[in-house]
Amino acid sequence: MENRCEVGPSGNLSLYTDHLGDPICRVAELVVVSGSDDRERREIVGAIRGCIKTVTCGTKLSRNANNIQKVKSLPVYTKLAYILGLRVSSSHRRMGIGLKLVGEMEKWFGENGAEYSYMATESDNHASVKLFTQKCGYSKFRTPSILVHPVFAHRLRLDDRFTIIKLCQSDAEALYRRRFSSTEFFPRDIDAVLNNTLNLGTFLAVPRGESWPGSDEFLASPPESWAVLSVWNCHDVYKLEVRGASRVRKALFKTTRILDRAFPWLHLPSVPEVFRPFGFHFLFGLGGEGPNAVRMIRALCASAHNLAKDSGCGVVATEVANHEPLRLGIPHWESLSCAEDLWCIKRLGEDYSDGSVGDWTKSPPGTSIFVDPREF
Repeated sequence: MENRCEVGPSGNLSLYTDHLGDPICRVAELVVVSGSDDRERREIVGAIRGCIKTVTCGTKLSRNANNIQKVKSLPVYTKLAYILGLRVSSSHRRMGIGLKLVGEMEKWFGENGAEYSYMATESDNHASVKLFTQKCGYSKFRTPSILVHPVFAHRLRLDDRFTIIKLCQSDAEALYRRRFSSTEFFPRDIDAVLNNTLNLGTFLAVPRGESWPGSDEFLASPPESWAVLSVWNCHDVYKLEVRGASRVRKALFKTTRILDRAFPWLHLPSVPEVFRPFGFHFLFGLGGEGPNAVRMIRALCASAHNLAKDSGCGVVATEVANHEPLRLGIPHWESLSCAEDLWCIKRLGEDYSDGSVGDWTKSPPGTSIFVDPREF
């Protein structure tokens, strides 16, 4: 069924996803529909996946009892369900199967205490948008951008004005919890994310010559500028493949790779082999402060590119809010990226614990979001 479903932007080219059996068990439940009562002729014609997590949905102010002038912003968490994917075979569409699958999944969400449900789709996937917004009661919520950069045959030069430090898991967790826990969609179980074997590390960029003094000292007195990101190994989770390209386009892209390998010192941009299954790395937890934070993010992305090259990846990808200040430092190709990934959300009930936030579905977007790599 997956082979028959077109995945990715509309047009001649389509992106096919092979989940390789979903080895990290991101899927909480799988619902299928059989096309016939005859067991010998049964086939899966529809499937949906979903998971539930606890994330930041807003903030509240807390005053120190010993110092009423000291105000601290604390995260407000909610139990959020995510529809990972909905697939209906092309031979069985417009039969209400998608609507039934969404309804069954939402029922499971509610039984397990989820307060909100959301999904992501391309803004030009009109069938999906119509199903969720007009028939399932979802509303358009956030429009982040998926930024994709090809992995060249040559390594990228690193900016020698900065030092890149790989943090241990405990230091990375302390930095994320104390600096980013109020960011929208921040997962409360960030420790589980950072401890996962697919997390390749958290990397910090600081001015040249700076060393890592430990999380407590760094957080108490950080340098004027710094930046951070983590790298997730999607290469071992599933493969992507671009389908539908003409022979001329394939030949042109192959030429760029040949030239790049033959003359690596020229640092020519090349298109990786995307017409066969390829893996990629996902960058998450991007953040930073100071006048050089954008340049530092660019340096971290270059380092991540080289790590992806050593791992045999085809591209490096990330997803950020439309108004993310550090977006200017993230290199990407427009032709491979998605300028507007649409997130739609639905409130599943009324008796929630988010009174200090109100209805999250009606809240204005912030400047940043924290994208959970387990769902990308």
